[in-house]
Amino acid sequence: MVGNDACVTNVLFFITDQQRADHVGFTGNEILRTPNLDAIAERGMVFDEGWVANPICMPNRSSIMTGRLPSAHGCIFNDRSLDWNANTFVRRFRAAGYRTGLVGKSHLQHGPSRNSVAQVRSSGMLATPHHLQGWDQLENFENYLDGNEPDIEDFYGFDHVEFALEHGSSVLGHHLNWALNRGGRIEDLVVPMTEAAPGLDRSERWWQIYRAPYEPEFHSTTFVAERTIAFIEEAVGQEKPFLAWASFPDPHHPMTPPGAWFDRHNPDDMPVPDSIDDPSDYMPHHLKEAHRRHPRDQRFWVQPCGVGGDHAVVREAISATYGMIEMIDDAIGRVVSTLDRLGQIEDTIIVFTSDHGDMMGEHGLMLKGYMPFRGTQQIPLLISAPKCLPGRTDSLASSMDLGPTLMDLCGIDAYDGIQGVSLAPILDDPSASVRDHVLIEEDFPDFLASVTSTPSKTRTLVTRDTRYTRNSDGHEMMFDTIADRDERHEIASSDQPRRNEILERLTDALIASADAARGTPTDPSYA
Repeated sequence: MVGNDACVTNVLFFITDQQRADHVGFTGNEILRTPNLDAIAERGMVFDEGWVANPICMPNRSSIMTGRLPSAHGCIFNDRSLDWNANTFVRRFRAAGYRTGLVGKSHLQHGPSRNSVAQVRSSGMLATPHHLQGWDQLENFENYLDGNEPDIEDFYGFDHVEFALEHGSSVLGHHLNWALNRGGRIEDLVVPMTEAAPGLDRSERWWQIYRAPYEPEFHSTTFVAERTIAFIEEAVGQEKPFLAWASFPDPHHPMTPPGAWFDRHNPDDMPVPDSIDDPSDYMPHHLKEAHRRHPRDQRFWVQPCGVGGDHAVVREAISATYGMIEMIDDAIGRVVSTLDRLGQIEDTIIVFTSDHGDMMGEHGLMLKGYMPFRGTQQIPLLISAPKCLPGRTDSLASSMDLGPTLMDLCGIDAYDGIQGVSLAPILDDPSASVRDHVLIEEDFPDFLASVTSTPSKTRTLVTRDTRYTRNSDGHEMMFDTIADRDERHEIASSDQPRRNEILERLTDALIASADAARGTPTDPSYA
């Protein structure tokens, strides 16, 4: 039963990958066309100060799932899976009688990224293997080749999963078999993440910008929309409340919108960020190196890079990204229309967010990864809930607040160790505040940091008017987020009183963030 005598309410959770906070119409972008998301925003609450717990895929997705910081749930980088026993808000919904379905990108396990990380050069910290053989291999793409699909009865609380395991025009996981069954050609679908990938109208400046070599009907966005609709229809047919997690792999690079979506915008019409040619002299050493690295000089497709003074490559990237986002918006419209058709729209909470952002040319940088700026750390965040008034708020919110918020709204009991807070009071009053800061963690494996210039640990504190970052090398950056929203004037050395105050607040935040939940005794009768 749903707890606290609350009405049973469905949840439809839309999440994209690597979408900037300003890359959607309802946050003020006047070029992007996102009418379906804008319509949801008109009846929901827009959080203009939504921030990540970590600006990397796996850590932040795990923080959304658990309501805990990466340093607490243990998934601090894209090289380790979320512990199989981790409690999640999805597990609580399932225990309350909900159908729970994940369609699209999960990335709670490091299967999709295991070829981009290095193995620890010694034995691991844990002396014994996990009791469940293969628990961390459910997202390995090999499991879904040749028509094979493992039988998954539970995935961190999801009773139904259909994975899309890759980005760009690469099609793997359940997505692959779905596309093949619709008539797709395997030579167009299973492609390398290199310039050898088949593609149409490829950019001369960066191989990662091209038109997908297949029709839109085979793309991941279509897969996520159609299979989410099928899951919702099944749950409603069973007369069960549902939690549907619709996870689009786009607009993460490679930037490969299919068909006419590639032509939605002319690169020549795309404005570049005002800070695109700003110097990197105040940045830490690893960002100075990335700043000089043009996208064509990447050693690996996910390697952070810069612009190298090339405005045209940024215009092309923005144009293709906008096409991907507009295709997602169209898909979201189809899913929401299904709610209306099934009579569920008034009984469904709708969430829209992303796992992190992208620099997209700001400060002369591209992509993400140890780039502690607003571009990667801020995300679009929208919650539309029955009986909650529409509005807009500048109250601080973190990705890890979403699980606690949904449990609160649906009257579902939470669990020990949650570090996020419910945003429900803000849904009733946009002037309300539930937190005075957001702590953002970012970690790079120690044994890799020792042979690169990337610091092993970076911490950022965001307050109502300041964003301060310090890394394990002692480098620091501070910006006035009100007077200098574009973060073009670093002030750590010029405003010592403010720097000392924010450093003290960061110290307090780090003390408060220490996890005390692991290993605590639990009541075996509580489920």
